[in-house]
Amino acid sequence: MKLLIMGPPGVGKGTQAVCINNELRIAHLSTGEILRSEVDAKSVIGKNAKLYMDFGRLAPDNILIEIVTERISKSDCQNGYILDGFPRTLPQAKGLDEMMHSIGHDLDCAISLTVNKDELLDRLIKRGKEAGRSDDNPDVIRNRQKIYWEQTAPLLDFYHDKGILKEVDGLGKIPEITKRILDVLK
Repeated sequence: MKLLIMGPPGVGKGTQAVCINNELRIAHLSTGEILRSEVDAKSVIGKNAKLYMDFGRLAPDNILIEIVTERISKSDCQNGYILDGFPRTLPQAKGLDEMMHSIGHDLDCAISLTVNKDELLDRLIKRGKEAGRSDDNPDVIRNRQKIYWEQTAPLLDFYHDKGILKEVDGLGKIPEITKRILDVLK
């Protein structure tokens, strides 16, 4: 099974990706972690990405697609994978789609974790206080949410039009949300 998980910042994508990984025994592919490991390994891709990261820029789409392509070709992805953190924009989604078709893969499902914006803001502020995270303050959170709704939310229509979008309520206890996701995958 080849999955994508998306939703606004703080909705619990990474947490749920790990839970799904554990339940379905498919690889969890966090593009942020993959990118950092490529940089640490000083691979060609990592060196190219580092040129952008050193200046506080995001790695370009072609580098991200190359990283994902290389990663999904590894043996632990033969039974499937869940993409976490990529794609984030419509051009990335189209590039991912083309790349996957070229290697004979298709996404089975795009899971969108939905949440009330005000409840999410409260959750993130609480997380910031508990974990001491400087990026979980109201101004930064609102900016991250704004970027999500401008750049990533158009993917909802893209995957809806492909007939693979499944919206799942992202509020509640972690096991409850995991169960909702697994139920829509059946």
